[in-house]
Amino acid sequence: MAKLQVAMIGLGMAAGHHARALLDLADQVECVAAYSQTEARRQAFAAQYPIPVVDSLEAIFANPAIDAVLILTPPSSHLELVERAVAAGKHILLEKPLDISLERAEAIVNLAEEAGVKLGVVLQNRFRPAALALDLLVLTGRLGSLVEASAAIRNWRPQSYYDVEGRGTRARDGGGVLLTQGIHTIDLLLSYAGTPKDVASFVRTTPIHRMETEDLVTAAFSYESGAIGTLNATTAAYPGLPDRIELIGTQGTAVLSGDTLDASFIDGTVAQVGGETSIGSGADPMAFGHDMHRALIGNFLASVRGEDTLRVTGGDALRAQRFIEQILIASR
Repeated sequence: MAKLQVAMIGLGMAAGHHARALLDLADQVECVAAYSQTEARRQAFAAQYPIPVVDSLEAIFANPAIDAVLILTPPSSHLELVERAVAAGKHILLEKPLDISLERAEAIVNLAEEAGVKLGVVLQNRFRPAALALDLLVLTGRLGSLVEASAAIRNWRPQSYYDVEGRGTRARDGGGVLLTQGIHTIDLLLSYAGTPKDVASFVRTTPIHRMETEDLVTAAFSYESGAIGTLNATTAAYPGLPDRIELIGTQGTAVLSGDTLDASFIDGTVAQVGGETSIGSGADPMAFGHDMHRALIGNFLASVRGEDTLRVTGGDALRAQRFIEQILIASR
């Protein structure tokens, strides 16, 4: 199997997990370039990982040997970088969210579709073992028809997190807890339960944080299937609790808490899956292993080779972002 060649664009908070995952997958892929516009970040990255760094985007987009790019920059930069990647005929793995507005997010998905390039999105919680086990329960009908599907995202971020320039602003991040933290669990919830509608919500910024966007949200909604649900999301819940999804069906109930699944069925059987305890819900957002990133990147590479279906698509991320927009609009 010929190795795919990829490049990393952006060497911020998430870069380490991606770099370690790529190095683990060295039999399938070679990362031939890593770029940051900041020299200090390039030097720090080069000192830690055996991956070449470059000081210009042109070195990546003009290199015909590079098959795909991992775009790990702030959301406000995504559309312009996707435009360049598409023009260069390169497949794209894009950090969530797609971009800072629904209009720009839709443009990204349309660009990739029109160009015929793969567009994967880094919503790595899809690859948690317990999340995959719950996906199988839903697909095989073990829970029966869903009557309720709800989620709670109770993270903690200290004020120092939002003191970083641009953090939690509309201009750089596009939003607060929903688009930056909550989108992971929202994407999972929608993958199990389908598309919500008829949304009612309250959106707040608590006195705990000085920030432009929201850090506390409660929403209630119904799904096209007829099920109902609620969503609570916050970054003000010290010290941070595991993200939680609860599915109630006609044949049983399943609770996904972090990477632990507990399901009980009316026929008397149970299903349990236990996972890692570090999940990044506290002050350090990256306090978890890179196994999920490795699985996500492995799936992306397989889809580029035509060997597997892309598990998290631009369309999936767009569905989650549209729902987030619904919640924000309903609160107004």
